[in-house]
Amino acid sequence: IYTGSGLDVGFVLISPSGYQLVSDFRRSDAIHMVDPTEDGDYRLCFDNSFSKLSEKMVFFQVIINRQSSRAYGGQNEWAEVPESLVEYKLEDIRVSGVRLDSVYRHLERSRHVLTVLRTLEARDRYLLEDNLWRVSFWSCLNMVVMLTVAVTQVYTLRRLFDDTRRAYM
Repeated sequence: IYTGSGLDVGFVLISPSGYQLVSDFRRSDAIHMVDPTEDGDYRLCFDNSFSKLSEKMVFFQVIINRQSSRAYGGQNEWAEVPESLVEYKLEDIRVSGVRLDSVYRHLERSRHVLTVLRTLEARDRYLLEDNLWRVSFWSCLNMVVMLTVAVTQVYTLRRLFDDTRRAYM
């Protein structure tokens, strides 16, 4: 999430071998999903060279998805347990494990979407607070000018219709 003057920031994602995977120029917000095909360090580059004088706040998040069955040991652990010790058959457990993996993937996607929405809400709140200060300042300044003009008009009208004959008698 980018905030600041114009809300524009450039972004480049470069693979470990030096290939440019994703690039954006002067975007206010973006979501990119990239399948990591290479092992190594990926580079994220943010560019504010076109407006160096303006302050920007940048929020970014990197989420790495893994296959849950591989990360938690896989199906080979269940093969060592004799079927006579458990009530359920090995195939029933594998089928329910596939369902659980599907539920886990859906929950991870939901969590990712909620995180993105939360960051967008934080950016909007920051912009609203910044704009509130500007609106309040200019409103107060306009109110002072209007009160000054009103007092000047009342004073001018009283002096215009002031009876000067009584003052000299």
